Amino acid sequence: MCERRARLRAERLLEHARMELTAANQRLKAHAFSLSDQIIEQRAELQDMRSIAQELEGVNTQTAQELRQAHCVADLADIRLREAIETITDGFAVFDSAQKLVLANQAYLSIFDGFSEVTKGIGYNRILEICAYEGLVDLHGTEPGDWVQSMLARWALAQIKPHEMHFTNGVSVRLMDRRVPNGDYVSLVRNITRSLRYQAQLIDAQTQAEAAVQAKSVFLANMSHEIRTPMNGVVGMADLLAETNLNNEQRIYAETIRNSGQALVTIINDILDFSKMDAGKMDLYPEDFDLEKIIHEVLTLLAPAARGKSIELILDYDIFLPRHFKADPGRVRQVLTNLIGNAVKFTETGYVLVRAVGVHKSEQAQLVHITIEDTGIGIAAEHLEHVFSEFQQVEDATNRRFEGTGLGLAISKRIIELMGGSIWLESELGVGSCFGCSLHLDLAADAGHSFPPPLPSALHQVLLVSDHLISRSILERHFQSARVKTLTATQAAPALRLLGQHKIDLVLIDQDLTSDDAAQIAGMIEQQAPGCPAIMMCSAMADHAIPAGAGGVRHALPKPLLWRDVAVSICATLTPEQPATHAQPTLAVPLAPRNPAPDQKLLTVLYAEDNATNRLVFSKMVQGLDLDLHFAVNGREAVEKFTELRPDIIFMDISMPEMDGREATRHIRAHANGRSVPIIAVTAHALKEETEKMLSAGMNGTLTKPLRKADLLDAISRHSPAP
Repeated sequence: MCERRARLRAERLLEHARMELTAANQRLKAHAFSLSDQIIEQRAELQDMRSIAQELEGVNTQTAQELRQAHCVADLADIRLREAIETITDGFAVFDSAQKLVLANQAYLSIFDGFSEVTKGIGYNRILEICAYEGLVDLHGTEPGDWVQSMLARWALAQIKPHEMHFTNGVSVRLMDRRVPNGDYVSLVRNITRSLRYQAQLIDAQTQAEAAVQAKSVFLANMSHEIRTPMNGVVGMADLLAETNLNNEQRIYAETIRNSGQALVTIINDILDFSKMDAGKMDLYPEDFDLEKIIHEVLTLLAPAARGKSIELILDYDIFLPRHFKADPGRVRQVLTNLIGNAVKFTETGYVLVRAVGVHKSEQAQLVHITIEDTGIGIAAEHLEHVFSEFQQVEDATNRRFEGTGLGLAISKRIIELMGGSIWLESELGVGSCFGCSLHLDLAADAGHSFPPPLPSALHQVLLVSDHLISRSILERHFQSARVKTLTATQAAPALRLLGQHKIDLVLIDQDLTSDDAAQIAGMIEQQAPGCPAIMMCSAMADHAIPAGAGGVRHALPKPLLWRDVAVSICATLTPEQPATHAQPTLAVPLAPRNPAPDQKLLTVLYAEDNATNRLVFSKMVQGLDLDLHFAVNGREAVEKFTELRPDIIFMDISMPEMDGREATRHIRAHANGRSVPIIAVTAHALKEETEKMLSAGMNGTLTKPLRKADLLDAISRHSPAP
């Protein structure tokens, strides 16, 4: 029993031990599985770590390669920068914020050859001291210490200004310094030696060019004087010869000489004007003038040339356009003479129409358009852009029919532009041309319209006999503005029919009718309507052979017509008992009669002139006047004769031996009795500045050679003392 119990207890213990062993095995197995899982996980982590390590090792290798490549690029850039800086011909340097040299190219350092301390790390102040105290820089009398301080103070400025330095070896530089944001200084030393040398050469060339221009001007002025002096004899004598009794052939010769001489004088004037424009010395001299009168005077001047070709000259001045403006009338006249003269020259038949209209008006100025229309040869389209160029001619030089320098239009264009205007051209080959200019003209103080005198109240209906459409329409427009009805006819039969059908107060007859004779029409009108007054419009007053009152013709009007003259003539025709107060006075020289009264003395005239031909021309021009004429051959003799004669008027040549005209004028003005005597300069110098010198010397006016008789008589009339 005991054994059994012992056995059962042993079995139970064995079973319990077996169970514990099984449990321990289970735990050991679970722990083994756990360790296995940990090992697997750690192996995976280790593998990941190895992968990361391998990746990092690749990144480090790439970074190291990139870093080595960046160092290479930086080294290459530094080499290139240094090479680029070295290739700069100008000096280049960099200083740090402490003004110590960081780098500099050879061009900068070459100035300091022989000074080994000028290298990296040297201070800017020490560089300045070497320049100043070692005599490298021309200090222009400044003390070296003061110069160094001024240069250091320059770098202390907020904005460092450029500075020029001149080294004693002949090199000149311009310092251009900048302060960069990190405090460093960058200095560029520009070598300006060649620039200064070139600038000096330019100044020298400019001086020589100005001297050449001055010499050219003096040469042209002298040549003008030398040519005008003999031309005074040629033109003056031809003018006097034309007034004598000549047959037709002789008169043609005399007029040819005169016209050729005047053409030569015109060429001289063009060359002088072009020379002044080329030198930029043309000035304007504004004064009050009558624009309508100037246009009419130019047309009148060109009327003989137009009459020789049967060209109708027509003036159409806007009724509502003021007449009085302020500008340079001489230059306006010159432009008009060139443009209208060209129109007459290049027109063989037809008409030349000058039209002036106002485009825009303000309180002080008026925009005026002046057009010159002709029926001439016209200009081809390919030549239009060259017309206003210098020395240009529309015709080929080998077959040219019209002479000229080719300067007139170029000069006109420059004058118009100088006056602030513009000039243009429209043309068609074989049809004609239209030149136009636009000017802003200041209104004169009395710039009212200055209307012509009102037409007589008895004038209600006018018969206009003319076959020129444009001239006829212009007159009709003026009559319409005066509330006068106009009937027109182009031939005798229609004119006589209208005369029988209507009450006509006045007849205007154009002398240049195509199909009928104007004088015969005047006679027919007188027969059909006795007492009906008529006015003849004549292109050639010398050909108007109808005596006053014959054929009913009371007055003759010269063409081209000026409306104010037409109005004055109508007033004088219809109201002859009333003086025509608006009529323009004719030249009336206030001279003593040919047989003066005992208490009336002759006008004493003294003419100082060293050229015998000019003295002869002068004496012949005044031959018909009652003058006590005396001559002096130089300025000294003029002063002596003034003291002796006490002349009423003196004509003084400018260029004379011993004493010139200006000096003689000063001597006469210094005399007690010479302060009021009129002294007129007679000169071959046509330049404006020469005229100003004459007037400043005390002269009252000027006459330019070659003398024109009309100008001489006008000067005597205007400057002679009152009787």
